[in-house]
Amino acid sequence: MAQSQVMTKQTAGGIETMPELKRIAEVRAAPGGHWVGDGFPVRTVFGYDNAEAVSPFLLLDYAGPFHFPASDTRRGVGEHPHRGFETVTILYSGEVEHRDSSGGGGRIGPGDVQWMTAGSGLVHEEMHSWDYTRSGGPFEAIQLWVNLPARLKMTPPKYQTLIAGQIPEVPLADGAGTLRVIAGDYDGAKGPAETFTPIDLFDVRLKAGRGTLLMIKPGQNASVFVLKGSVRINGSTPAQDAQLVLLDRKGEGVRIDADADTTLLILSGEPIDEPVFGYGPFVMNNEAEIRKAIADYQSGRMGHLP
Repeated sequence: MAQSQVMTKQTAGGIETMPELKRIAEVRAAPGGHWVGDGFPVRTVFGYDNAEAVSPFLLLDYAGPFHFPASDTRRGVGEHPHRGFETVTILYSGEVEHRDSSGGGGRIGPGDVQWMTAGSGLVHEEMHSWDYTRSGGPFEAIQLWVNLPARLKMTPPKYQTLIAGQIPEVPLADGAGTLRVIAGDYDGAKGPAETFTPIDLFDVRLKAGRGTLLMIKPGQNASVFVLKGSVRINGSTPAQDAQLVLLDRKGEGVRIDADADTTLLILSGEPIDEPVFGYGPFVMNNEAEIRKAIADYQSGRMGHLP
């Protein structure tokens, strides 16, 4: 494993100390795939059974890239419940429609993000839009599950549609690429997502042969997910399609150099150091709370789709 690194550079005023790089803790290999419903061919990069190192994130599903043929039958995931966390869907291609029992819903397309707080519980569905169903075409998306601390797990459900035009894009130094701030802040730009705990979520595009030093808040869990492309992390560790690089909490930067045009997702957040007890679509702190969630769903207390 690489060690924490302190970089220096020569300036007109002498030697300048650069930020300490976050140590690489682990590189997780690209996982095998499976289907969620009939609309989402996903690879589960991590789930809540092994998410301690990425808290407050609980799950990362990478859907696609996949090409759906035109159809007269909508694909997706039908009615199902959630409680105790948030789901975040980042769409790179395709079109998805959402509706839930709290009255939330909407349609997202390429570049858009859907941020749904399940909180105390709801029932929802996620389907390909009718327009996309009839036309077919490429599909690529990421869905994250974001934990809520115990004191907020029963917060009322909420829905945020973040349109691509609302998400600020920051040019990286020396023409290396771009960084979109979905949540948190970077270089003076603030993301539109409203979060319950400190989270930075960045959509990064790097050009082949270019590199960048990204600043990440010290003390946070952080990771780099490579959707497609090929990079070297901190000068030496390679990562490519569907691989996740976990970084140490210590340090405040990561150096990324692209060997090919690359799309990355940077995840960083303040850890929630509480027990995680998950069962299917529910994530709580203990078994009794899970049993209560199941009973509430089965009795209809999480509502019904309109």
